[in-house]
Amino acid sequence: MQFYRQLGQINALTFDLDDTLYDNHPVIVRAEQAMFDWLAQLLPASMVIRRDDWQRLKQQLAAVDSSLIHDVSAWRYEALKINFMQLGWRLKDAELAARQGLELVLVERNKVDVPAETHRVLALLSAKLPLVGITNGNVDPQKIGLADYFSAIYQAGRDGLAKPKADLFTCAIDHLNIPAEQILHVGDHLHTDVFGAKLHGLQACWYNDQQRVLTSTTGNCLPDIEISALAELLPLVGLTAE
Repeated sequence: MQFYRQLGQINALTFDLDDTLYDNHPVIVRAEQAMFDWLAQLLPASMVIRRDDWQRLKQQLAAVDSSLIHDVSAWRYEALKINFMQLGWRLKDAELAARQGLELVLVERNKVDVPAETHRVLALLSAKLPLVGITNGNVDPQKIGLADYFSAIYQAGRDGLAKPKADLFTCAIDHLNIPAEQILHVGDHLHTDVFGAKLHGLQACWYNDQQRVLTSTTGNCLPDIEISALAELLPLVGLTAE
């Protein structure tokens, strides 16, 4: 645990989900692979979009409609739809296939291995203080067994613009009905989580289990506190770490 500023009173916590409460990287890899496997079954080999071209298509769509970066499900749906239309499919058929592709990806996306330690820590914290989830991703907290720890969960796209924009932080603050400076936000991302939290008046805890190093370029992303294990949150709110 590393303190960069003195923490104030903590009367609630907000949590990022992906890569904070579980390792999201293998989940996304599997979901992407499932999508490409599905495309390979649906289309002739010569028509299956390459991975580099898929990423390029997504960026081109985001350049035309920047709102897509705030809703990853809508972004994937639109990319699939446009890909099919570029292959000569009619709009109606492209929309139907894009919905099917998105549903398939979401099934894989919700196959998350949440560590037992995450459940233990969240159970202890939620018995002591209100917890709110705020995520830029599209995981279903109910399906992965995390929903019951939180009094509310806000998701980019459905509930507003993605972090570090104000929308999800504001939803959490309004729901908790306490001053922002009495809320500690916990997340792994220095820009979306730490910078976003500090920008909107919350205290910020950087969850760094990858031994990343803060540098002079970090600037306004400096957290109030850095932890490498979720259990380090427990003594901050008067609970025993073990």
